[in-house]
Amino acid sequence: MRNLLKASKMATPAKVTKPEGKNNHEAADEQADELDNCLKGCCPPIDKEQQEAIEQIDEVQNEIDRLNEQASEEILKVEQKYNKLRQPYFQKRSDLIAKIPNFWVTAFVNHPQVSALLNEEDEEALQFLTKVEVQEFEDIKSGYKINFHFDSNQYFENEVISKEFHLNDTGEPSSKSTPIKWKAGKDLTKKSSTPSKGGRKRNLEEQESFFCWFSDHGDAGADELGEVIKDDIWPNPLQYYLASEIEEDGGDDDLDEEGLMDEEEGDEDDFEGEDDDGEDDEGGEDEGEDEG
Repeated sequence: MRNLLKASKMATPAKVTKPEGKNNHEAADEQADELDNCLKGCCPPIDKEQQEAIEQIDEVQNEIDRLNEQASEEILKVEQKYNKLRQPYFQKRSDLIAKIPNFWVTAFVNHPQVSALLNEEDEEALQFLTKVEVQEFEDIKSGYKINFHFDSNQYFENEVISKEFHLNDTGEPSSKSTPIKWKAGKDLTKKSSTPSKGGRKRNLEEQESFFCWFSDHGDAGADELGEVIKDDIWPNPLQYYLASEIEEDGGDDDLDEEGLMDEEEGDEDDFEGEDDDGEDDEGGEDEGEDEG
């Protein structure tokens, strides 16, 4: 959604910031008043011809702004159209992903930004994540919803945990989510002193659980995790599922190249050694001839 909003902003450059609660006509009137004031005394003195040119430029700019606003609306309509066309393919992809165990947790672990938010217990809980889906609202300007589907597990009762992001008419962001029904003693959002896999105890300074994100509604307009899932992972999760394999293949190539270089260096050393031996032999023969 943010990418779309960015495109909209790029397509509609504003000359001045419109006051809150005022429509386009009121804002245009205010801008005209500001221009008049500027022409009357704020700017350096200008002659009548320049003043007429500035007023005409302002009129032309208003027409450009009007076209930019129209373009933004058209872009949103096109995006909405193709959103509907993509849905059957998203569903087919989800059906295929369901055949691959631990697909989503692997994709999350391989994503550099998401993996930084996961601790060992989060990864264990996400082993039960079977499906992730992003749902754009019918009016895509108003927000989206991310659904996480889980198999039955020892952590919580929920089969689906969702988080929604909304933009109201004034553009103010907000979010809400499904309350997680944690099982007794399994609430990962609460700090504990239980040993982890490595045998070390968690302390109060340890990072928060990934699942804290669901109840974090402090700054919905700057929710980076939601944006990463929606705009980066969701469009092509396969690239992150395969990321570790690609890195491993690259690592093998590097090792092969290093091994080849070592072999070449070894051959050069052997060749140099043979030259040294040859020189010694020739020296010995010369000495024998001299003695004779």
